[in-house]
Amino acid sequence: MIALKHLTPYFTFDGDGKAALDFYTDVFGGEVVESMTFGDAEFETPPEADDRIMHAYFKKGDMAFMVSDTFPGQSVPKESNVSVVIEPENEDELQRLYDRLMENGTILMELQDTFWGARYALVKDAYGITWNLNYQK
Repeated sequence: MIALKHLTPYFTFDGDGKAALDFYTDVFGGEVVESMTFGDAEFETPPEADDRIMHAYFKKGDMAFMVSDTFPGQSVPKESNVSVVIEPENEDELQRLYDRLMENGTILMELQDTFWGARYALVKDAYGITWNLNYQK
């Protein structure tokens, strides 16, 4: 048996990690509790990597995720079989999250009532992260 403390998603971006963190901090509240750029590292990096996020940790209550940028010249896979589920406490928060995450993003499934008794939407945000918004009534 494995004893887990947490399961934490790790998001990778191609140079816009800081902008994504700023967006998520605005959308979810919370805070970036750790952040280091490649320029802060104790090893030599090319100057074009200096402002890229090497590692950051976002936390809001029980919600947490980590972020990094790729090294210049490395690509970020744009499709994944992983998405993140958010289960807000009420319908107002569900609507607010839906409205914010779809800004410059793509609606994969409109916010709607579902057969499983939830109000649900599927949104890919402007940074390529897919969010399942699920409010169980």
